[in-house]
Amino acid sequence: MDILYTVFYFIVAIGLLVAIHEFGHFWVARRVGVKVIRFSIGFGKVIWSYQKNSDSTEYVLSVIPLGGYVKMVDEREGEVKEGDLPFAFNRQSLLARTAIVAAGPIFNLLLAVVLLWAVFTIGETGMRPIVGTIESGTLAEQAGFSEGEEILKVNDENAPTWSETMNLIFSLAMQGDEEIKVSVKNNDEIEQTHFIQLTKGDSESPEIFYEKLGLKPWSPTLRPIIGKIIENSAAKAAGLQTGDLIISANKEPMIDWMMWVEYVRSHPEKSIQLMVERDGGIRLPVVITPERVKNEEKDFGRIGAGVEVPKDLLDSLQVKYSLPVGEALMTAIEKTWFYSINTVKMMWKMLVGKASAENLSGPISIAQYAGQSAEMGLVPFFRFLAIVSISLGVLNLLPVPVLDGGHLMFFAIEAIKGSPISEKIQIYFQQVGMLMLMSLMFFAVFLDLGRIFQ
Repeated sequence: MDILYTVFYFIVAIGLLVAIHEFGHFWVARRVGVKVIRFSIGFGKVIWSYQKNSDSTEYVLSVIPLGGYVKMVDEREGEVKEGDLPFAFNRQSLLARTAIVAAGPIFNLLLAVVLLWAVFTIGETGMRPIVGTIESGTLAEQAGFSEGEEILKVNDENAPTWSETMNLIFSLAMQGDEEIKVSVKNNDEIEQTHFIQLTKGDSESPEIFYEKLGLKPWSPTLRPIIGKIIENSAAKAAGLQTGDLIISANKEPMIDWMMWVEYVRSHPEKSIQLMVERDGGIRLPVVITPERVKNEEKDFGRIGAGVEVPKDLLDSLQVKYSLPVGEALMTAIEKTWFYSINTVKMMWKMLVGKASAENLSGPISIAQYAGQSAEMGLVPFFRFLAIVSISLGVLNLLPVPVLDGGHLMFFAIEAIKGSPISEKIQIYFQQVGMLMLMSLMFFAVFLDLGRIFQ
């Protein structure tokens, strides 16, 4: 069921993003007078189609939803009826052809603005960005962070929640910034600024950078009471129940939840003799064996259970963040620009070897993110869609043959030399571009599979 859930929302996400992208091409083509033969979402066998009459556009849904296309009247793709020649794509002005091709990725960026506008208008609830314990030797310690400080801004960008704070810091770090400015306020409401100094290697791996950064959310001292149990986990297999109080592990008293977490992490695939208190006083022995989780640095144990957090405490740690409609629109535009520029910088750094290719996500990772964000709610799913839509828009604007950006590159050369590039040369470069894209896709899938098996 989890796989079906993930696949369903992946198809919804890709279907929507492709539909908007192709609608951009379709809408502008119709506006400049180009006749559109077919508007298709998906490839392969047609499962649904609609056509008002034989001379109008055919709207199609196909069985493979991972793409789509807009087929226009074009003499380069076959014989065109005499009456349709004025409406052929290849007979349009250079400006009109450029507008049609650019419209797809531009519509993806506009979709991101709309989605982020909805996110900021509806608002989202997240954990307040309060700094937890600072470990020695970390970048956070070197920057002067203290436990209990609340983060306000990252490089002058508002950071209302912990997740948004981490998104901003990681985006800047992975694109290779040498310094990140973080504005905070302490318990006395005094504001100050910390500067995180980065080195060249900090953009290599998000996991390694997270450990080096040492910025972790503040966590109150909580009793070791089980609050949530994941299905098919070690906790479920051992018979632990919601509300169980962990008294001891291998006869060692468990004072608080973090002590219990560290004990579990240090005992992968090792049996632990527990004494738990259930139903307000009944003490029961339980044997549990944490599963082993592999990490780049060292393995650790996990049982698949969360802590019970008192509701009043949880409410005090959460923040509801929303903006007025006008301000939300401006913030959405700024965020779309911010993520677009960061995407370009990240792509360039991966190309020249200044950032790790591990930052690349393939279709499997995207499908997982689709399912996870949808499970969290509408707002997180909208945010996910916005980020992927930005990535799709920016990727398609790259000057790679086969992509929209490749066609725009050909048009730019045509504008300079005064005549189109020969079909033979275009076909050659499109074959090269296709080979590049297929290689990138296989590499991304390889990385995805590696993450799964790790």
